[in-house]
Amino acid sequence: MSADDLSAVMDLERALFPEDAWTEGMFRDELSQPTRYYVVAESDDRVVGYAGLRSVPPEGDVQTMAVARPAWGRGIGRALLTELLDRAEREGVVHVFLEVRDDNPRAQKLYTDFGFTQIGVRRGYYNGADAIVMRRTAQPGQGSGGEGNP
Repeated sequence: MSADDLSAVMDLERALFPEDAWTEGMFRDELSQPTRYYVVAESDDRVVGYAGLRSVPPEGDVQTMAVARPAWGRGIGRALLTELLDRAEREGVVHVFLEVRDDNPRAQKLYTDFGFTQIGVRRGYYNGADAIVMRRTAQPGQGSGGEGNP
């Protein structure tokens, strides 16, 4: 992801997370941090997804991840998460954490497929929803490890 992608990313962010959308300034700040790694997924020259990783070995966090609704079911979320986890492994990250809305079973299944397990709940973390806190502990040479990954 680069600053040139931010307009399209912000359109997706506001459409997918109207109550909890990040600001453009938050994304710009994230992109300026050396401990961050952000990617976009494109289809027909349009941004259809994005994801970000915070990496401070041996720990990391999936900062955000989103896929445009019309692109759901095409493996884009799996590809984005694979990229983040592969990057985490290259950087020596062993424990990857994330928060996911408790009312988003689709995302929860994706993360479970990749070996994330629930370790806690943050009540009221999102507007109108709790966050399920998940962790994945990598084994050496494991790679992304998700079922059916590209």
